[in-house]
Amino acid sequence: MREVAALHKEAMDMLKKTSRTFYIPITFLEPTLKKAVASAYLCMRAIDEIEDHEALGAQEKQQLLLATSEMLLKDFNQKEYEQFVAPYQDILPEVSLRLGDWLSICPTDLVGTVKTYTSEMAEGMAKWVGKNWQVKTKEDLDEYTYYVAGLVGVMLTDLWKWNADIDTDRELAIAYGRGLQAVNILRNKDEDSERGVQFFPEGWTRADMFVYAEDNLALADEYIKSIHRRSIVLFCKLPLALAHKTLKALKNGKEKMTRAEVEATVEEVQAEV
Repeated sequence: MREVAALHKEAMDMLKKTSRTFYIPITFLEPTLKKAVASAYLCMRAIDEIEDHEALGAQEKQQLLLATSEMLLKDFNQKEYEQFVAPYQDILPEVSLRLGDWLSICPTDLVGTVKTYTSEMAEGMAKWVGKNWQVKTKEDLDEYTYYVAGLVGVMLTDLWKWNADIDTDRELAIAYGRGLQAVNILRNKDEDSERGVQFFPEGWTRADMFVYAEDNLALADEYIKSIHRRSIVLFCKLPLALAHKTLKALKNGKEKMTRAEVEATVEEVQAEV
């Protein structure tokens, strides 16, 4: 029992290190959902770190992502995974190397859901590694943002249904993830350009991407209206409030929100809900 408790603590510590946006919202959730969402976030972060890793070549990334995707669709074998990533243990971050640990903290009834969506995300990421993240059309942008963020919204929708019998719209759930990702794309545009990555469709201006982000965030606002459990509303509303405010900051020429602004937003959302 002590080992399980220690692993849960390590997972939350890892979550705090890897996500300023989602650590606080996850702490708002009730225990079962907290474990499931923490597990899902860390699993998805594990594959995201592979996709983004600067020291790995495209072929290595695709092999790692596709093999991990396949492992997740079976009875996940932690030893097999550890052996598979062993050649990369000196360069991959701890969150990627410990994928099996993050799955082990997930409630048994929900681990299949987390594995399925993480597998689909890994496969989609491998596809976009092969395309060198060159978005050419809005359809491309929709596809990429679906794989890396919209899928998170769909998975959360399944978790809300399982835990609280809450029905939410799948397309609005996808828009929730897309909106957050579009804000990240705007925030990281210069950095992405330096590494040869292009998430703006051909012919799109910065203003066009702002419209894309705003349209999806508006749908995300609609998504939250169908949720009536306070802990889940808090979880969903905080990242969305931060996204809206980050977008406003970017429009005003700032790179990001200050820590004080983030803390004030947390207090505002808690007071509103």
